[in-house]
Amino acid sequence: MAKETIKKEKSELETHAAQNATPITTLDTELKANKTPDREKKIIYSTKNLDLWYGDNHALKNINLDILENNVTAIIGPSGCGKSTYIKTLNRMVELVPSVKTAGKIIYRDQNIFDDKYSVEKLRTNVGMVFQQPNPFPKSIYDNITYGPKIHGIKNKKVLDEIVEKSLRGAAIWDELKDRLDTNAYSLSGGQQQRVCIARTLAIEPDVILMDEPTSALDPISTLKVEELVQELKEKYSIIIVTHNMQQAARVSDKTAFFLNGYVNEYDDTDKIFSNPSDKQTEDYISGRFG
Repeated sequence: MAKETIKKEKSELETHAAQNATPITTLDTELKANKTPDREKKIIYSTKNLDLWYGDNHALKNINLDILENNVTAIIGPSGCGKSTYIKTLNRMVELVPSVKTAGKIIYRDQNIFDDKYSVEKLRTNVGMVFQQPNPFPKSIYDNITYGPKIHGIKNKKVLDEIVEKSLRGAAIWDELKDRLDTNAYSLSGGQQQRVCIARTLAIEPDVILMDEPTSALDPISTLKVEELVQELKEKYSIIIVTHNMQQAARVSDKTAFFLNGYVNEYDDTDKIFSNPSDKQTEDYISGRFG
């Protein structure tokens, strides 16, 4: 009788725990419930059988990945797994390393970016990048934002003024900086510098924004501002973000790709990756058993 009572109480406790467990949730859980189905979204990037070598080091292995328009796609994985190499391949910045060799295709807007006739300059205009460390130019805030537009031939002061305001508003930092546009960007806090770098990227009106661990050097408050900004930007842009922060990936992204040893180990909806991954190694990484 005593054993039956204990067994019943244990069962009730387990049921209670299951019912009250707190799942990993995202910053925009309510929005995701009403999001556009994947089948109705365009594929902006399609990576097909991509391999990449740094000399003899086989860094990316048979990558096949479709990235959807106006999504935030997170790339996660342990150090050295190939995630930063992959996003630098999407705008061919990885080719600045002399020993790099690639095989396979990356289709962006229905064109293979590795085709000999494809313009690398056009690609890097369409696909902007925000780096791990804020990297403003040693110039005024105004000159940082207008640098790209001026290179593209825009000289009209009124037009440049409009671009500066629009870009800083887009990076959610206009109100903080509108009276300081002549200030050297180096005088800003790290979080402000990173948002100025995002505004500088927006100034050339890209189609895609690549972010390589954009908040790893920032304090928690600045990190939150950048994460909130990412949610706003995906309405107009497609965003691909590399992050070591599991909670950040869960908060900001729609899709998550888990890279391991140069391979895409698993790629799925972020909610599924973090609540019910299909692969044991993904589960072990998400739960902190390695990495």
